[in-house]
Amino acid sequence: MHTTALDPALARALRNAEKSGWKLVIANKNYSSWSMRPWVAMRAFNIPFQEIAIPLDRPDTADQIARYSPSGRVPVLIAGDVTVWDSLAICEFAAEQFPQKHMWPQNVEARALARSVCAEMHSSFNGLRSAMWMNIRARFPGKGRTPEAQADIGRICELWEHCLAKFGHHDFLFGNFSIADAFFAPVVMRFRTYDVALAPALQAYVERVANHPAVARWIAEALAESEHVAHYDVYPE
Repeated sequence: MHTTALDPALARALRNAEKSGWKLVIANKNYSSWSMRPWVAMRAFNIPFQEIAIPLDRPDTADQIARYSPSGRVPVLIAGDVTVWDSLAICEFAAEQFPQKHMWPQNVEARALARSVCAEMHSSFNGLRSAMWMNIRARFPGKGRTPEAQADIGRICELWEHCLAKFGHHDFLFGNFSIADAFFAPVVMRFRTYDVALAPALQAYVERVANHPAVARWIAEALAESEHVAHYDVYPE
């Protein structure tokens, strides 16, 4: 990466990240929605890190994760002497370390809304998570339509419509790609896997997110994975 044309403070931050050897510990790209969020956010903003992938559902999975994560879960970011676990905390830390990259919207009102929708995504939508788990390789059209999942789909569509109408003057929820879009990227994956019918404007947003270079790279690498987790690969009748 060439940094000579960058703002000096940003160039220093990038050099420090490379020097400290930022490491992002994730699980399988095909299944791990929590891992996808900070990975996509940092790739989208060209923040350097080394990826450490720990496959799920193996006898030593918990022990391998425990080597890096005090919570026993992924993702976790190792940034020199700093350990940050939880996807939202990782994104906030990266945005703080690289303020010139504008990972959050610059407008105060837009930034507050972006943080709010990310927090809601982070803490809510359990109906969608449990009935429509992420599996990028799979196709489960029409499955998972529990009342709770349907209610979550409706709320997500409401959030997207509001953000796109108020601030999405370009392609994404707040104009330019931001942490908010990275946070909803796993939802985009689910909507594609389960063939969720959307209004044309929202379907167009889904396609834009899926085609973003960072998201497209995650998808390609998920499709190339050879690991399988049996209970995620078959939808029960």
